Amino acid sequence: MSWLRALKQTARSGFAVERRRLEPLVAARGALGLALVVGVALALFGPAVAVSSAFGAFQAAIATFQRSWRPRPTLALASGASLAVSTFVGYLTGAHTLAFLVLLLLWTFLAGLAWAAGPTAGLIASSNVAMMLVTVTLPTSVATAAGHAAVIFAGGVVQALLVVLLPVRRWGPQRDALADALAAEADYARRLRHDPVAAFDPVPLMTARSAAAVTPREARRRPAELHGARGLAERVRPVLASLADPAVGVPAEGPERDRVRELLGAAATVLDAAAHAIRHGEPVALPGAALAALRTPDTGAILSGPPQRAALRLAALLGDVLETAEPRTQTAGARPPHHPATLTRPTLVRLVPVVLAKVRAELRPGSPVLRHALRVSAVTAAGYLLGTALPFGHGYWAPMTSVMVMRPDFTQTYARSVARFGGTLVGVALATGVVRAAHPGLYTSAALAVLCAFGMYLLMRTGYAVAQVCVAAYVVLLLGMVGEGPAQTVRERVLLTLLGGLLAMLAYAVYPAWETPRLRGRIADWLAAGGRYAAAVAARYADPAGAPGSAVREALLGTRAARVAWQEAVGRAAHEPVRHRGLSHAVAEEAGHALAQFGRAAMLLEAHLPEPDAPPLPAAARLAEALHRVTERGAKAVRERREPDWDELRRTLAAWDTEVPDPVLRKAARLLLEALDDLSGALRNG
Repeated sequence: MSWLRALKQTARSGFAVERRRLEPLVAARGALGLALVVGVALALFGPAVAVSSAFGAFQAAIATFQRSWRPRPTLALASGASLAVSTFVGYLTGAHTLAFLVLLLLWTFLAGLAWAAGPTAGLIASSNVAMMLVTVTLPTSVATAAGHAAVIFAGGVVQALLVVLLPVRRWGPQRDALADALAAEADYARRLRHDPVAAFDPVPLMTARSAAAVTPREARRRPAELHGARGLAERVRPVLASLADPAVGVPAEGPERDRVRELLGAAATVLDAAAHAIRHGEPVALPGAALAALRTPDTGAILSGPPQRAALRLAALLGDVLETAEPRTQTAGARPPHHPATLTRPTLVRLVPVVLAKVRAELRPGSPVLRHALRVSAVTAAGYLLGTALPFGHGYWAPMTSVMVMRPDFTQTYARSVARFGGTLVGVALATGVVRAAHPGLYTSAALAVLCAFGMYLLMRTGYAVAQVCVAAYVVLLLGMVGEGPAQTVRERVLLTLLGGLLAMLAYAVYPAWETPRLRGRIADWLAAGGRYAAAVAARYADPAGAPGSAVREALLGTRAARVAWQEAVGRAAHEPVRHRGLSHAVAEEAGHALAQFGRAAMLLEAHLPEPDAPPLPAAARLAEALHRVTERGAKAVRERREPDWDELRRTLAAWDTEVPDPVLRKAARLLLEALDDLSGALRNG
């Protein structure tokens, strides 16, 4: 893709506005916390302290909006405390350009590395650097700097208290994640009625798994209906696939297929009812016709063999889903029922060693996160020096823009740079027009700033450009409280924002971290993970009583993570202005489809796992060993740009095809080999 086309696409994505469900009550709560902090600080300490407190409360509220499953008060406190420390340390060195520059380089480098811990940590750390560049200019002595740091932290405390005192939809994000997973499976069941080999996106199930991880304290307070349903949803998916797939199920047409379509439609209705109940905390509206379709004795008369077993298992699982989704009241102090599948999340203190380990793992050549940290620290320092040298004053706006728009990947960096400049231009113009027309006083400016913050909280998930309009107006009104004229604000803000965005874009062009050349490595990782999953499933057939069930589960999670990493990499690479160097977009699509079919075949095997008391199949052990070896060697060949060799698996299947009585195992094994052959064909064409 050419640079011109890449810039066009990223600019278009930067200005895109998405339709999202708005949360006005949550936005109003964040704005209320900001108003309380600013109002009290303005009345007691004056405008300079009020502006500092406003930045602290504003940033803490933004932290509570991030996609994180940790308690919102914890995020607000962490944001307020880290910004307070940054502001105080920044002021101590602010009078000395060289010392502050060294601190800025260190702080920005660490903020860049924070992306290794996830987008929430990366965004909070980057925002701290950006806010620090503004707040260090407000105090006039060490004592006042300590006071400013204290009110910044107080802003985080107020936002945390409001989250506790004014809860909006307790466990709402967790409810939505679990409901989305069930709704995704309902949609999958409907698509299987018309396309028996339809693909399923595992992201909703992975999101629900992340949301289900809780600390021991949270586990005691979690609603009962959020226990267990995720595990049931995980087990429903392979049963749906095995019931629909003609390779191991019923013929493509005929009365058996009609019965399967009826069962899939009923399953979709039941799953939707469970999703609605969990999302809203309401009793399940039992769909009588759907339940009757699932439990009718006609199933045994029409279906037989593996399809009949799948239908009976589906009916039992859906009954468990409905029972689990039903809200149940708990007596005061009662502990919820224990579920062995409950995932534990470390507390914030115990998370520190985990984060440090992730950061250390990125301190290696070729790491995209390390490249981002080096790039953003260099750009921020250059922007600060240029902004200081230019005759505008308030040169911190250039590095502040750079650190806020830069991300580890090309698409987001360029899209956010364009969107920030466009949003800033509109926001500054609107705020300046209001100031010049109305000449608001101190308290009126504060009220208008809070109103802009409410707009930002409300619209921040609909698009970056829209949010930046509100942020730009907020900053203009806020800094106007300490005597900065709107005309000066317009000129400085627009020009320095443009400079910061251009520096960010130039830095990525000079020192990039392209995803396109790494696509072969991503597809190899997915192949190896899929091979481990298929081998773990086959091992259960070989030794139903002895093979650990957790091995299949862990391997499945690994292949899901590898698949999502591949999908994200392909999405990022699609807009990069570089040659494919080994995998074109068409080849990447074909290879991804082949590995998706490989995973589907393994999932069909998992849907019919034998009971622990079933007789072992020694031939399945040879299949498991062959799958593990050929996929590991195949992954190595893909990375080295060689054609993978599946001959060992082919010989294994030819040797035991007649001695395996299980038809599902025979057919699924052939599907595994066919998928690997398709992968070879796709890579050969590349």
